[in-house]
Amino acid sequence: MSYFSRLTDIVTCNLSSILAEAEDPSAALEEIIKEMQVGVESAQRSVKTAAANEVRIAEELEDLSNQSKYWQDMARQHVQEQREDKARLALMRRSEVNDLIAGIKQQHASAQSTLSHLTTTLHALEARLADATRRRTSVSRGNDAEESVTGSTGSLHAGAFDASDDERDQQIEDELAALKRELGS
Repeated sequence: MSYFSRLTDIVTCNLSSILAEAEDPSAALEEIIKEMQVGVESAQRSVKTAAANEVRIAEELEDLSNQSKYWQDMARQHVQEQREDKARLALMRRSEVNDLIAGIKQQHASAQSTLSHLTTTLHALEARLADATRRRTSVSRGNDAEESVTGSTGSLHAGAFDASDDERDQQIEDELAALKRELGS
């Protein structure tokens, strides 16, 4: 039985309700975790693709910017050589490249937004998977699954959070340091 038809279903699901309705909560939780793992893997691929697209578009913008500078320099050179027709042609080319740049900048902004959205969704999926994994640990110990939400701090599922996510690790360290300062320790 498939519990989720979309990745957003994983993020918005109420595990307590699903488990309360299940005949065998332990088996249901195993199936849910498997589906979540597949969802996280899919989201990781999407983030990787979106990041590559953002980089490709940024590189294209840089290349077009260099072309625009080239045509500007060519126009300047032609003016110095008193070759007005060639200068005019170079300025037309620069104008065309600048029009391309304007369009590509919009694509770049969209790519950055998509990457941000997908990364946020991935982190939400990873958090939901970590919660389900903690619940599995609690259920396997014989505790009530609901108790795991408030009482269990079991270890995170291996791979639930990408170890290379330095930005997230740094944010957590910064928050921890702020809490220590606040409490005077």
